[in-house]
Amino acid sequence: MSTATTPSVPGATTASSPATTATIQASTAVFVRLKLSLLRNGLRQSSGRKAVWITSLVIVSLYAALQLLGFIALRGHAHVGALTVCTAALLAFGWAVMPLFFPGGDETMDPSRLVMLPLRPTPMMAGLLAAALVGIGPVFTVMVLIGAVIASAHGAAAFAVGILAVPLALLVCLALARAVATANVRLLTSRKGRDLALLSGLLIAVGGQLLSLAMQKLNGAGMGKLESVADVLRWIPPGSALDAVRAASDGAYGRAATGLALTAVALAAVLWWWQRGLTKVMTAGDASTLGAASVTKPEKARADGSGLARLLPAGRTGTVMHRSLRYIWRDPKTKASWVSGLAVGALVPIVNAAQGMSNIWFAMFAPTMLGLQMYNQFGQDGPAFWMVLQTIGSRRDAYAELRARALSFSLIAVPYVVVVVTGTAYFTGKWQDWAEVLGMSFALLGALFATGALASVLAPYSIPQDSGFKNVAPGQGALAWFGMLGALIGAVLCAPLGALAIGLHIADAHSWLWIVLPLGAAYGVLTTWAGLRLAAPRMLERLPEILTAVSKG
Repeated sequence: MSTATTPSVPGATTASSPATTATIQASTAVFVRLKLSLLRNGLRQSSGRKAVWITSLVIVSLYAALQLLGFIALRGHAHVGALTVCTAALLAFGWAVMPLFFPGGDETMDPSRLVMLPLRPTPMMAGLLAAALVGIGPVFTVMVLIGAVIASAHGAAAFAVGILAVPLALLVCLALARAVATANVRLLTSRKGRDLALLSGLLIAVGGQLLSLAMQKLNGAGMGKLESVADVLRWIPPGSALDAVRAASDGAYGRAATGLALTAVALAAVLWWWQRGLTKVMTAGDASTLGAASVTKPEKARADGSGLARLLPAGRTGTVMHRSLRYIWRDPKTKASWVSGLAVGALVPIVNAAQGMSNIWFAMFAPTMLGLQMYNQFGQDGPAFWMVLQTIGSRRDAYAELRARALSFSLIAVPYVVVVVTGTAYFTGKWQDWAEVLGMSFALLGALFATGALASVLAPYSIPQDSGFKNVAPGQGALAWFGMLGALIGAVLCAPLGALAIGLHIADAHSWLWIVLPLGAAYGVLTTWAGLRLAAPRMLERLPEILTAVSKG
């Protein structure tokens, strides 16, 4: 893969013998072909991945085209210069944090895979930077930057500055992403790093909703509110490059030259940081070359028996609860499901409250999303379910297994539902409905736990661990949909309590609505108990079928 003319130590500096232009060009071509090959081979793996990529390409292209048209429509607006500066800063921020949230999104962002190749930093940087230009993200960024230039440029001089500003801003974004990825490559390629990226999805969801609300407020207040922010960002690259276009339009050519110079200096600084990071990654040892420490503290060795396990009940119940909670914390697919459920359950009511929809019933999303975690609970075990199978010899054992799993889920779901309902009541000011909504939430949670236990026994399916895009093994999609239909039955099971609440409203007996809370809690517990009792004997009969289903894929 290397085309270096002289042997070199991987990652060594090039002060004594700099790479020739021909070597850099040849290395760049190799890296671009490598990126294209990775993209092509990835799409060949499955039709589903190809469909996702094509859909993403179409959606991003349409969104970028709308952004371009939007900037063109704003041409001549008094505050469009402030908008372009803020847009450039937002793009740079997005590129900087992207490697932390999506560490596996681009294989070429991991330079540690090239450690054994005789590559020098300069040709490697040129090749990796050129490879970064291949993809959906760079195309979207270029279109947005071009739209920003068209919106703020007036006159030949301004467009000439824009021709320089667009590639400078793009290179700053790409180099920043590569430098951040290189500086954190050891973390991002570890299990803890992937877990951190997964949990960061919650921050993305929250940040996206807050950004949406901010844009709605901005549309109502006008872009003039951006001027104070742009006054600071116009001196920070790559915002300074976009501000140079505005300055050239106003005839302030000195200010335009300064803006371009600031961006060029920032690009050089980021490249220098990236080069230092590459040299460290390519020459420093890691766990694969250095022996791991052999000293283990006794306290750490006994951690399993001193922390959470000590707070759980003794016997089979505590053991199963501990195992289920460990799956939630450590299994990537299980954690992803819980993170998305927690995020959606909280965001829907809070965002609607922030938008002025004072309806506390949006809090019912919380028990719905967490109740669905009870479905296909054996799928997270996978082939290891055979160890569980060995411990179940009677209906009592099966019931104890199901009950312990429901209790472990309740440790998270019940406090979470209380917090979401209470928070929604606070934001909406509907404290008079708090007891009613919380009681109905408990009833729905119990009904979903009951139907989830039955669905897990009657329609189990495997969760592939070798793909980040699949949650169901091939050929088991119908089982997944059949199991999810149990959620509708769970909603129907709450009809008696719902009829009671509606009757109290019709009878104008609002002072008695508080009884929905204790009745809902009791109803949820009773429904869960009944569902577990019905599922236990069927689980005992279907143990071989469950093992076969969850072991596929």
